[in-house]
Amino acid sequence: MANIAKTILLSAAGALAMTAAASAEPVELNVWTIDRQADPGYVYVMADEFQKLHPDIKINIKRVEFADWANDMMRAVATGTTPDIGYVDNPNMQFLSSKGALLDITPYLAESKIVDTSKIYPGPLSTITWDGKIYGLPRGSNTLALYYNADMFKAAGLDPDKPPQTWQELYETAKKLTDPAKNVYGLAFSANGNEEGTFQFLPWAQSAGADYDNIAADGAVKALELWQKIIDEKIASPDTLIRGQYDSMATFNAQNAAMGISGPWELPRMSKDAKFDFRVATLPVWNVGDKPASALGEGNNAIFAKTQHPKEAFMFLEYLYSQMPRVWNEFGFVPSYPVEVKDPKWPEAYAIFVESMQNARARGPSPDWAKISSPISTAIQQALTHKTDAKTALTEAQAKIDTIIKK
Repeated sequence: MANIAKTILLSAAGALAMTAAASAEPVELNVWTIDRQADPGYVYVMADEFQKLHPDIKINIKRVEFADWANDMMRAVATGTTPDIGYVDNPNMQFLSSKGALLDITPYLAESKIVDTSKIYPGPLSTITWDGKIYGLPRGSNTLALYYNADMFKAAGLDPDKPPQTWQELYETAKKLTDPAKNVYGLAFSANGNEEGTFQFLPWAQSAGADYDNIAADGAVKALELWQKIIDEKIASPDTLIRGQYDSMATFNAQNAAMGISGPWELPRMSKDAKFDFRVATLPVWNVGDKPASALGEGNNAIFAKTQHPKEAFMFLEYLYSQMPRVWNEFGFVPSYPVEVKDPKWPEAYAIFVESMQNARARGPSPDWAKISSPISTAIQQALTHKTDAKTALTEAQAKIDTIIKK
């Protein structure tokens, strides 16, 4: 009998020990990102630091290619397999918020001693707001500018202190810098058939008086015709139609393109890979005196509604947000609220991107942005492959957009 009692007590003690061990196990947060770990990867760096501060929280990171992000995320929403936290490209925030896929963090913000949303710049703030509530926090912002190889400018007899200011100057400069014998194109950019193509095209259209809801206006047509001319004359690679921004700028870093259009996220990689004098200028405009425009890029950190750990997830969002003063120097993001950037790296580039941010426009914002963007990227592809002319392609795109925004 005593042995039986002893066995029962030992079993109970074992069960209690297992329960205690289980309760001591860390909370696990699944995080999806588009970051590459070695660039350096923003989420990877931040997660390592956060876990050292909070050893009771474990962060599992899954990388998703940007081109696959929309499909993978929509599939996860439909199947109930969303992560706890994910990168959300800023034009997709309203769609996911309106569908109940993201957690309303307004109550958490009311108690936060770290986050003050009133300080966030209007552009980024508009992307995290839906129906008066907040559904995420910006991890930083970005916009587009023109990178150029100053050494190639000098070799071609061009003044590197005078980068092109207008579309015509850009065309003439790119043509002069193109050297087929050396496998050098004058310009690298992305015109692929997804959001990156739309992202790169909209500033051209907007600086010429068009916009996503007026995409068939003369300025947009002229912009697309210029893109077509640049491709046709092999001033830019034919792969421009299929390359994303990352791969396009790899050709610039390798000196296979003399100029390139991209954002500040390129700078950490470029500073390692580009073995030449690279500089940055604001995007050219249609005509002298036109108001410049640039696209508001980057994404937000958002908590998904199905998370089982909202408190811990918000703690990670707070930490990410608190590190905003670091994002320029370490990751090439423009801060999304006023911070002091001590000794900014690439100070000339920083000044250009901060200037460009003043003219950066959010895409939308609209819960239907994916439906709006698709006709634009399709029109770009159709015109550049000569399936139709620029005017017809953009007119057809506008007709589709009208059915969406006038519902």
